[in-house]
Amino acid sequence: MPLCLSYLPIGIACGILLHAAGMNFLLTLLISIVVFSGGAQFILASLLVLDAPVSSIFMTLFFLELRYALLGSSLSKYFRNESQRFVLLFSASMNDENYAVNYLKFATDKNWTTRDALMVEHYSLISWATGNLIGGLIGSAVSIDLTIVDFALTALFIYMIVMQIQNNITLLICLLSVITSFFFLLITKNTIGIICSTLVTSLIGFAIENQVRKHSKHPDKTWILSKIKRPRITKTTVEDMEGDNAPDEEKKLNSELNDGDK
Repeated sequence: MPLCLSYLPIGIACGILLHAAGMNFLLTLLISIVVFSGGAQFILASLLVLDAPVSSIFMTLFFLELRYALLGSSLSKYFRNESQRFVLLFSASMNDENYAVNYLKFATDKNWTTRDALMVEHYSLISWATGNLIGGLIGSAVSIDLTIVDFALTALFIYMIVMQIQNNITLLICLLSVITSFFFLLITKNTIGIICSTLVTSLIGFAIENQVRKHSKHPDKTWILSKIKRPRITKTTVEDMEGDNAPDEEKKLNSELNDGDK
């Protein structure tokens, strides 16, 4: 319920922006169901306002949404006994937030089933689509400056970057991507330059991490892969503790889970 409620105001804002970009409420509703990605839909609104070529829109959204291949692979072990049809249905309605909920539940709740996970996705999809539909319906009655689209998109991705930075190499690649983005944009004179920058900096980050892990006995203790101090997480999963071999923490978590069951 907290996830579904949080979708409504953001979904309404997204629906208003899509309407301002030239879409009617029916098309806005269709996109919210088929795409079901706030980041992709905000980008779509921004690119439509900028009159970006269709090819650039498709490529940008493709590389942005490619992360779901990695997210889905981490959940695949829980769906080994499910049919391909069920996996397809689950994959089509997965996004960042309901993935986080389901991954945490799968890792900490032994009674959590794939049917429960699918219901989380469907409820969140209904909530998001409802917000988009409301935004599309009231968009004609709300007058907004289209420059707000760029601001909303920038704010969204600043938040996503801050949440992604876990170690020094992530911060380094973020800074490098800024430089390469300007470089490729000056060369291409098109938003395709951002895609080129994404591919180049991702490959550089992969190459650096691969070399450090190959030649260092303790790669996680090197400066480049060491973690940046961040606020402590509120809950540790069973899988995290098994990897860290921390029996004391495991006992503490089991106690918390038992208290929750009671």
